Amino acid sequence: MSAPEDNIDWSLTTWEGSRRAQLRDWMKLSLTEKWQAVEEMADLARETIERRRQQGLPYIDPFTRERVPGSAIVREEPPDSSAKAKGIT
Repeated sequence: MSAPEDNIDWSLTTWEGSRRAQLRDWMKLSLTEKWQAVEEMADLARETIERRRQQGLPYIDPFTRERVPGSAIVREEPPDSSAKAKGIT
């Protein structure tokens, strides 16, 4: 009977080996599976940003790539230029 260590592929236990294994697995996916994975990752990113905003934590704005402090006032829409011209803020 062999020891459990005999079945371990030690090349996968390094950062480089793990990354290569991930790339090999990604290359096996069909285009549809890759597209679905990318959409799921985008959904997760949006949910994470929304959760951080609700908790008042800082986050990175996905459009401007700038760090938004947790204390910032979040506007759902851009400011209305006509309201500013009328003196309404």
